[in-house]
Amino acid sequence: MTKQTVLGRVTQLAKANINALLDQAEDPQKMLDQLIRDYTSNISEAEQAVATTIGNLRLMEQDHREDVAAAEEWGEKALAASRKADELRAGGSAADADTFDNLAKVALGRQLQSEKEAKTAEPTIASQTEVVDKLRSGLDRMKAKLTELRSKRDELVARAKSAQVQNRMMDSVSNIDVLDPTSEIGRFEDKVRREEAKALGKRELAASSLDAQFEQLDALGASAEVEARLAALKTAS
Repeated sequence: MTKQTVLGRVTQLAKANINALLDQAEDPQKMLDQLIRDYTSNISEAEQAVATTIGNLRLMEQDHREDVAAAEEWGEKALAASRKADELRAGGSAADADTFDNLAKVALGRQLQSEKEAKTAEPTIASQTEVVDKLRSGLDRMKAKLTELRSKRDELVARAKSAQVQNRMMDSVSNIDVLDPTSEIGRFEDKVRREEAKALGKRELAASSLDAQFEQLDALGASAEVEARLAALKTAS
């Protein structure tokens, strides 16, 4: 999988419009399940490809650092050889001085080669760094999209279950006609009302019996009073 292919797939998947896909799907839940599987697989493949791209970039950066360090080291060697040549020439050893000057020239040549290699690698490193940044950003968006897909799937499943429960409840309710006096509820209601009426009658009957007893007691009291007064009259005469 080339870097261009990875970047293209990552960008395409990250820009996918989930709501539009759901509108076109005959079975949204199945489509979401398939999308989740596809996204998970693509993210795994993309992560491996991005890891390889990052690894190659790190190798190039390491080579660049080594070239820069080599150029600096060869420059130091050239300077040391040149100073030694000047020292020998000042001491009258021209032949030895020429030898060290030649060493200085060789070191400078190596320095130029290392600098050239480092400079040549810099545009490639910059380009690969940009690609890696885009791949990482795309992967982040893909992972966010995967989270969105899972959330949509969970929401859809929950809504479907809720709709099924409501439909079952409405079907059950529609089978019960509370206004039908021949239904079980109607008969039970009639029974309850008869029991309530019976209890009401008993209360009224108990109340009237009690009133009669009190009236009877009052009558007995009045009769006793009459008898007592009659006895008092007889005694007085």
